[in-house]
Amino acid sequence: MASKRLIVSTLLVILMLGLASSSPQAYKFIVGGKDGWVLSPSENFNHWAERHRFQVNDTLLFKYKKGSDSVLVVTKKDYLSCNTKTPKQSLTDGDSIFKFERSGPFFFISGNAENCQKEQKLIVVVLAVRSKTQHTPPSQAPPSPSSSTPSPLVADPPAVSPSPLLDLDTNAPAQPPLPRENSAARGSDVGLMAFICTVMSIGASTAVLGNFVV
Repeated sequence: MASKRLIVSTLLVILMLGLASSSPQAYKFIVGGKDGWVLSPSENFNHWAERHRFQVNDTLLFKYKKGSDSVLVVTKKDYLSCNTKTPKQSLTDGDSIFKFERSGPFFFISGNAENCQKEQKLIVVVLAVRSKTQHTPPSQAPPSPSSSTPSPLVADPPAVSPSPLLDLDTNAPAQPPLPRENSAARGSDVGLMAFICTVMSIGASTAVLGNFVV
């Protein structure tokens, strides 16, 4: 009896570890890398952003000297014109953290308009959350009884959607054109389901064996 309880406890622990390892992880990105949020970084801020993959719940860390600069979250229009007068959000504490709570484009500029004009600004595109969709195959009509040779059934060709284009004027979810880093630790629903099914089958087999032993 004690051995059966030990086996069940072990299976529960394995299941919990599988759930924990498959859950998506949020990342903190230091904007500009080692340079931080400065006027003339070694790498352009938008080039830096293109090397990464951003998802909902990730955060940006802007590091700069408090009192000498700031970070403004703005619209596309204000981003292009470097308008610092009507920001959507202002970050001024020197170690500013911004969390992505939705997918789509985000625009950041320096609180100093002159610095913004000198390219101290950033665009980040957060990936859309993928949802599982089910596709229903097209219905097929039965062959006519009067026909000696049934005609082959031809299904409608699948609809081809146009390539997604980044529309920075809206908050619509969009994906960046280039693959990003930091994607290895993202969870896999398919792997999780396979893992759970495996554990359940092991548990069922153990229960059957336990009945024979008892």
